[in-house]
Amino acid sequence: MSKLHLKPDSLAFSLLAAARAIAQVKSGTALPQALGAVLAPLNASPQMRGATQDISYRTLRQLACVEALVRQLTNKPPAPAELHGLLCCALALICAGIDEPGAAPYEAFTIVDQAVTAASASSTLAPAKGMVNAVLRRFLREQNTLLGQVRQDESVRCNYPAWWIAAVKSAYPRDWEAILHSGNNAPPLTLRVNRRRTTVDAYLQTLSDSGMAASRIGSDAVRLLRPVPVAQIPGFALGMVSVQDAAAQLAAPLLDLQPGMRVLDACAAPGGKTGHILECADVDLLALDSDAQRLARIDENLQRLQLRATLKTGDASSDHWWDSQPFDRILADVPCTASGIVRRHPDIRWLRRKDDAAQLATLSARILDNLWRMLRPDGKLLFVTCSIWPRESEMQAAAFAVRNHAVRLAAPGQLLPTANAEQDHDGLFYALFQKTAV
Repeated sequence: MSKLHLKPDSLAFSLLAAARAIAQVKSGTALPQALGAVLAPLNASPQMRGATQDISYRTLRQLACVEALVRQLTNKPPAPAELHGLLCCALALICAGIDEPGAAPYEAFTIVDQAVTAASASSTLAPAKGMVNAVLRRFLREQNTLLGQVRQDESVRCNYPAWWIAAVKSAYPRDWEAILHSGNNAPPLTLRVNRRRTTVDAYLQTLSDSGMAASRIGSDAVRLLRPVPVAQIPGFALGMVSVQDAAAQLAAPLLDLQPGMRVLDACAAPGGKTGHILECADVDLLALDSDAQRLARIDENLQRLQLRATLKTGDASSDHWWDSQPFDRILADVPCTASGIVRRHPDIRWLRRKDDAAQLATLSARILDNLWRMLRPDGKLLFVTCSIWPRESEMQAAAFAVRNHAVRLAAPGQLLPTANAEQDHDGLFYALFQKTAV
C-alpha cells in the first residue's frame, strides 16, 4: 500500500487498509494480528493507524448487516476478498450515519468518493471501481428498503452467528438481548489506579485538571467519559495507571494477598492482573505463560509500573517449569472462548465455532487440576475466565470442586457484560477455592 499514491492521512488509504484487515479476519486471523500485518509495512502514523483501526472495529460490529447488504446488492460475495472487505467497510461507515444521525465520522458522499478512490489506487481492485461506485450509490438511493429487508433476519439484527444467539438465549433467557446488545457497543476506557503511586481521588483531580471527565466505578477503577490514546493519559508512562477493565480488576483483591506470600499468576499474559497483584501486596510472584512474546509484554508493563516478578515461559498444564515448592495463592486465568469480551474484540464472534467451548473447557480442566497440585494446604486458587458460556465457567467450577474436594469460597461467579452509570465491565467469571489442610 505504500506505493498506491494515496495520501496516508486520507480516508481512502484507511479504507483500503481496513478492507485488507477485514479480509484477513474472514480468513481466520484475529483482528489485532490482521491490523498489525497490514499496518506494519506502511510505517503508519498514529492518526492513520487509529483511523484504520476505527473503521475495522466498526465494520466487525456490523458485519452481519453489511455482508447481507453486499449479498443483496451484488447477488454474491464479490471477489477478491479485499473488494468484499472494501464494500463492507464503506457500508459500515454509511450505516453509522443512518443509525445514529449526527454521530457518523464522515458524510455519505465522502465515503463513496473515497471508496472509489481506494479501489482506483489498487491494481487488484481498479477493474471494479465502477462496481464499487454503483453498489454504494444504489445503497444510498434504496437504503431504507434494503436495511428493512436484511434486518428481518435475527442474525443480522443482532450481529452474531445464529449458533451464538441460540447459545446466549439458552444460557440467559432473561438477559440474552441485553448481553448481545452490549457486545455491539464500543467499550469504555477504564483505568486501574496504581495505589502504590497515588489515590483514586487524587488521580480523578489530575484528570480534571487535564480537562478529562471521569468517574470512579470500582475500588481502583476509573472510567474516562471519552477514550483517548494511552499516550494522552496523564501519568500512564510514569506507571500511575494502567488500562484494565473493571471486572478484571476484581482478581487481585479476591486472592486475599499477604506480604511475603509465594504467588503464581498462571496464563499471565498480557499482565494486567500481574501488575495489580504487585500493586496490592509485596509478594514473591511468578508470572507464567506459554508464549514468550506475550511474556515480554508483561516485562514491559512491569518496568513501566516499576514492579518486579519472576517471569517464566511454561505450559500451565504441565509441571516441567515448577520447582516443587508449593504456592500460597494461584491465579488461574485459563484459556477460554473470550465470549464475555466481544465488545472489546468484535472479531471473536466471527472466529469462534460452536464446539470451541467444549474443547477449551477440556484444556482448562487439565490446567486447573495440574495447578491444584501446586497449591499448599490452606492455600487459595482463583479460577477466572472471560467467558459467558456455562460450560467454561460455572459447570467447570462445579466439576473442579467435586474432582478435587475443593472448598468453594465466596466470589462473584458469573458477571454478565454491563454498561451503566454505576457499573461498566466485561463478562468475566470468578470462582475461589481453598485446599483443605492435611
